[in-house]
Amino acid sequence: MPEKKIYTDSGIEIKELYTAATAGPQMPAEMPGEYPFTRGVQPDMYRGKLWTMRQYAGFSTAEESNKRYHYLLKQGVMGLSVAFDLPTQIGYDSDHPLSEGEVGKVGVAIDSLDDMQTLFKGINLQDVSTSMTINATGFILLALYVAVARQQNADLGKITGTIQNDILKEYAARGTYIYPPKPSMRIITDIFQWCSHELPKWNTISISGYHIREAGSTAVQEIAFTLSNGKAYVMAALAKGLDIDVFGRRLSFFFNAHNNLFEEVAKFRAARRMWAKIMKDLGAKDPKAMALRFHTQTGGSTLTAQQPLNNIGRVTVQTLAAVLGGTQSLHTNGYDEALSLPTEEAAGIALRTQQIVAFESGVADTVDPLAGSYFVESLTHEVELAAWQLIEKIEAMGGSVSAIEQGFIQEEIARSAYAYQQQVERGEKIIVGVNRFQAGEQGSIPVFRVDDSIRQVQTEKLAALRKKRNPAKCDSILQDLNDKASGDENIMPVVIEAVENYCTLGEIADTLREVFGEYK
Repeated sequence: MPEKKIYTDSGIEIKELYTAATAGPQMPAEMPGEYPFTRGVQPDMYRGKLWTMRQYAGFSTAEESNKRYHYLLKQGVMGLSVAFDLPTQIGYDSDHPLSEGEVGKVGVAIDSLDDMQTLFKGINLQDVSTSMTINATGFILLALYVAVARQQNADLGKITGTIQNDILKEYAARGTYIYPPKPSMRIITDIFQWCSHELPKWNTISISGYHIREAGSTAVQEIAFTLSNGKAYVMAALAKGLDIDVFGRRLSFFFNAHNNLFEEVAKFRAARRMWAKIMKDLGAKDPKAMALRFHTQTGGSTLTAQQPLNNIGRVTVQTLAAVLGGTQSLHTNGYDEALSLPTEEAAGIALRTQQIVAFESGVADTVDPLAGSYFVESLTHEVELAAWQLIEKIEAMGGSVSAIEQGFIQEEIARSAYAYQQQVERGEKIIVGVNRFQAGEQGSIPVFRVDDSIRQVQTEKLAALRKKRNPAKCDSILQDLNDKASGDENIMPVVIEAVENYCTLGEIADTLREVFGEYK
């Protein structure tokens, strides 16, 4: 009888036994904190400083989200991670007809500086690191954050955080784009340029594999497509004359952690090694510009609505994968997120999962604890080889932007998602509680609901805002934005001026729609 073969989700065959002779190329004598950073970006990793524990939160109004942030800070989170509703993500005010039914649902509604002030009321922006999951309108949300920081008299040189700001993965996997690729890339490089002078500690982009994985990619595809997108952003910045050793230090990444512990660890280690080589080949000389720093979120698509308490176990495995893989910050999902936004209880358990791993498991006590494992080193090498093969295909098409325009990346993700689903349906891939070990359970998990009346609340706020501001001043600033966007001046200063004078997010986005058009 032939021996049964076992493969990772990326199609890499797992041998029954790994030895020094069969493990493949072993890692040379690399040290953490040194090129090519396979073993981590800091020499002492978590012995010196634990990863930043974030909890992704945002729903309903700014007032409600602000209460959740204060709760999370009291529970021990080290950084905030803001979720925005769909109208905010695609540049519509809450009173726009297309916003109906979506206001405050998958994140917080932010229409103006008034909302941003409320969102961070009682929180000193100089004391927290804030990550904002926002892309097409990332430049507006960054401007709003800067405006709040200025009102707090904060030192902008000390403000830390990240905007996701990764538009390429929106075209490939997620869909919350507004403008066509070329003007979108121009906005991103304007952000790089402005922040390098005015907000030096801010991570100007979080190049995201998370949503690529959520759309159905494999681990290998996740890093191949993400690093290709990263290279496209770097080349766009270089074409604008920016210094790779300056903006390269402020690039960060955002990855997914799934259930195959060892493949995920290998993925993170391989990604660091690959990015270091990409940046070196593009001319980076500063090691910090070559070091891949990343945030991780546990896998939303791995959560099951069936037997939802099982998700606590899944999130624990994924937390271990991220930490053993060397993440710089981490968000853990609530066990109920296959059903709704997380309840306060579920968010609390998710945070406690990180704290148990940090303080009770011992995995943070030494650097890169799985290094030297025949299996992990071999898998790191094989993940890297497979990812380079995909990157070479993308390069042959002219890079990520071209590969997205040709539909290659989208088709590869769709093919992988379909193949995975077929494996689940045939029972070849076991999902506990879904296609095996089912139980006749009754749904007793309380779910979190956002009231539809939120849109009316936001609409009334917008009406009051438009009465109190100077309309002529707003019109003048928006015209100035139109002029600068039509030329090649950096738009960030005028966007900040616009939000400080209470122009709304929708008005700013619409001004650029007039100049750039919309991507269809």
